[in-house]
Amino acid sequence: MNPYQPPTILFNAHLETIFPSLLRKVSFQQAQRERIVTPDNDFLDLDWYRQNSKKLLIISHGLEGNSTRTYVLGLARAGYLAGFDILAWNFRGCSGEINKQLRFYHSGATDDLLTIVNHARLQYNEIYLAGFSLGGNLTLKFLGEPVDHSHIKKAVVFSVPLNLHTSCQRIGERSNWIYERRFLNSLKKKVLAKAKFYPELDTRKLMAITDLKTFDDQYTAPLHGFKDAIAYYEACSSLYFLKHINIPTLIVNAKNDPFLSSDCFPEDILTDHPVVTLETPIFGGHVGFAQFNKNGLYWSEERAIKFFTQS
Repeated sequence: MNPYQPPTILFNAHLETIFPSLLRKVSFQQAQRERIVTPDNDFLDLDWYRQNSKKLLIISHGLEGNSTRTYVLGLARAGYLAGFDILAWNFRGCSGEINKQLRFYHSGATDDLLTIVNHARLQYNEIYLAGFSLGGNLTLKFLGEPVDHSHIKKAVVFSVPLNLHTSCQRIGERSNWIYERRFLNSLKKKVLAKAKFYPELDTRKLMAITDLKTFDDQYTAPLHGFKDAIAYYEACSSLYFLKHINIPTLIVNAKNDPFLSSDCFPEDILTDHPVVTLETPIFGGHVGFAQFNKNGLYWSEERAIKFFTQS
């Protein structure tokens, strides 16, 4: 497949990142929503697109995303057209309703992905995984953990912060302030909403937080059993799980991705990996890879389907 080349009007990484997020429209059928109960008596909302296929593609979204984001719908449509059934799931608290437990979701919460896969295995023997950004990290970590992956055939991930710590530092750079502020505003709203049900959730210093690492120190880490943000990053960075993956997996990280640190391009680790392939196109931005054509598919969607369907 030809390397990605952005349209002329998307002449820098920020345009490549922002254009698809704000201006792309994806026309696709209405999903069938299913709510399942988690082992800890919480819930996860799943969006299904079925056509009686024997193959299922499970899609995991990014930080503060959901199953209706255009990058999810774009891949869902592409997979559906290629003959897959689709399951696009929402992380805890991302489907428009605050989840029941004090915990939220985070970059390493593979217990929920395992719940999704086990639920899907009741109906499908051939499962494929895809993830974007945080959802990509989650997918890779899941594949590198010692659980049953026998039903998983292949996986594709895009724009993955393989090292959470250095990627957090990267997104905290001045040139990325608009992204960090947007994520923080969304996360703060969820904490405030959660605090209405859990008064013990201290929000007195919440609005003074100005960076993601501080948010992770004060909320993400303690709510999910980590000592602090650094401990959380070390435990959940998929970089440390790559060597254990034994499912054919494609990682696509654009060199100009404004969110990714140099650690997110581990050519040295993956050069001789038997099943994990790293592709680093020069362009693409973060969850970008836009292209203008009659079929409406982005380059990333075409790349994913080609990887899934090639023998």
